[in-house]
Order: sequence, then structure tokens, then C-alpha cells
Amino acid sequence: MYSRKIIGWAFGLTINAELAVKALDNACLNVKKTEGVIIQSDLGSQYTSTLFEAKLARYKIRHSYSKKGYPYDNSCIESFHSVLKKEEVNLKKYKDSKQAYDAIFEYIESWYNRKRIHSSLNYRTPEDVYLECDFVA
Repeated sequence: MYSRKIIGWAFGLTINAELAVKALDNACLNVKKTEGVIIQSDLGSQYTSTLFEAKLARYKIRHSYSKKGYPYDNSCIESFHSVLKKEEVNLKKYKDSKQAYDAIFEYIESWYNRKRIHSSLNYRTPEDVYLECDFVA
């Protein structure tokens, strides 16, 4: 959350535990040491599944949940989802899921993380701030 960089994400046609695990695996590729990292999520079934919890245990990541009906703990990612929809998804019609994946990949990896400045980051990009962190792989 410190850098606002999206370090792990996954794309799928259904929201399930496997998709959440894939995003977690992708995030862990970008972190030197996962032990002691805290992941914040809501109480969605994909995040409370035994599959996801087992993967967290393997990485030695601590899981923090929002209270039911309390969205404020996830406000940073909720803000990202809102921006993703406003700046990409709601502006286009994708002919298929491959085209949607490619466009979202381009948005996150090329634009949002590397070029889009944030006032909360002193008008710097998430990538610039993230590279200063000591936990980067």
C-alpha cells in the first residue's frame, strides 16, 4: 500500500480461490521475503478458502480481514478498482477475454505503475516509490 504499486494481479472469468492464489503467487514474485508480510482482504469466499489460507501459510504471510460491512480497510484497492474502471474498462468494448486481459495488463503494467503520478505519492509514480522500498525483489 505504501507505494500504491500493483505488484500481483490475476485475470479470470470467475472470482474464485484459484484466481486469488494466482494473484498472490504473482505478488510474491515481486517481494524478496514474504515472511511477516501482512495481506489485507475482505471476507470474500476466495480469501477465506482453505486453498488461499494454505498458500498464505506456505509464504508465512499474515492475513488481516476487514470487519463485515467495513470497507475502509480496503479503500486503497477500492480506489484503484474505481480508477481502472474509469480510465480503462468502462471506456472500451472488448471483443473477447484475451483482448480484455491484454488491455488491463497494458494499463496496470505500463501506465498505472510506471507513468501515472499520484498526489498521495508527492506526484511520483508507484514504481518510483516502490523501488525505494527495502523489500523489493
